[in-house]
This record gives sequence, structure tokens and C-alpha cells, in this order.
Amino acid sequence: MRLILTFAHTRLLWLALLLLCASTYSLHAKDVAPAGIAPEKVADFVHAVLDADRTIYTNQVVNRMQAKGIVSAAEHWEHENALPLPAQFLQHSGKLVAESGRGIRYRLISLWPIYQRNAPATELERKALESFSQTPDRPFTGIVTSGRKQYFQAIYSDRAISAACVKCHNSHPLSPKRDFALNDVMGGMTITIPLD
Repeated sequence: MRLILTFAHTRLLWLALLLLCASTYSLHAKDVAPAGIAPEKVADFVHAVLDADRTIYTNQVVNRMQAKGIVSAAEHWEHENALPLPAQFLQHSGKLVAESGRGIRYRLISLWPIYQRNAPATELERKALESFSQTPDRPFTGIVTSGRKQYFQAIYSDRAISAACVKCHNSHPLSPKRDFALNDVMGGMTITIPLD
């Protein structure tokens, strides 16, 4: 019986010590933890995920399925029983995110858009796309205002990561530029995050 009481007291003592340490850490963490994550970091995180997802979709789904003759990717995929093109994959997921009401948006833009909806919508976007001829490996960032709200916007260069990207843009009848090569900067990926 004495052994059981000693064991119970020891466990109770360890539990009390653990709770004391946890509450001390919690109080200390509140004092030193930043108020939030910087919007530049959030944009970098989002971009990393989007870039990885589209690269995997392009290389492991579209390119593999086309190489094996299983299914191809096509601009009018809904009507042709095909896969969405990689750019369409990103645009459609961006539309779903925008419709979720969380305030974050992303889309592809270009100085040579096939469709006008993919042209730069702001001066910041235009400047970013123009800057990529000099510094394609650095995002272009700034604050934009829409109505009463402010948003952080980061634009990352968007390169032709596969032959399918090059082929589509160089052969599309509405394309204003038809001399893209693999790894060329074709435009940008803009990520817009609410600041409130």
C-alpha cells in the first residue's frame, strides 16, 4: 500500500512539475512570439506549394499520361475528355480559392496573354512582369488597395517548365508571342493576401 501511495505521489509531483513547466513556457512563448507571420513569408509559403503542385501535375500527370498515349491535355478539356493544361489547373484552383471567401487570391499573368483576363490588372503587376527580364529569381512585392481594403501582393516569375507550355503558347492562334523556349519567363504568378 505504501508503495502505491509513493508511486501516486511521485506521479502527482511529476504531473504538477510538467504543468508548471508548460504554463511557464506558454507565458514565455506569448511574450516572445511574433504577432503573426510576415506577408512576404506567407506569400513565399503559398508560392512554394503552388509551384510544387503545378510541377508535379505537369510532369507526373500531364506529361506521363500523354507520353503513354492514355489521355492528353487540351485547352477545351471539358468538352474533349482531356486533362486541363497546367496553366488551367492553376487558374481553376485559384478560382476555387477566391470563391472560398478567405481573401487570398492567385492567378497567372503575362505581358503576352493569350486571353486578356491574364493581362496585368494593376501597375504593380505590370512593373513586376517588366522587372523579370532583369531579376527573374526575385519576387516583386507591394501593397495594393481595393475599395477600403489593403492587400499584400507578391508576383513571382513564371517559367516554361515543360515542352507543353512552349508548344501551347507558340502555336495558339491568339498568342501575341510565338518564340518561347523551355525555361523562358512567360509571365508571372501573382499572390494577393489581405492585410486585415
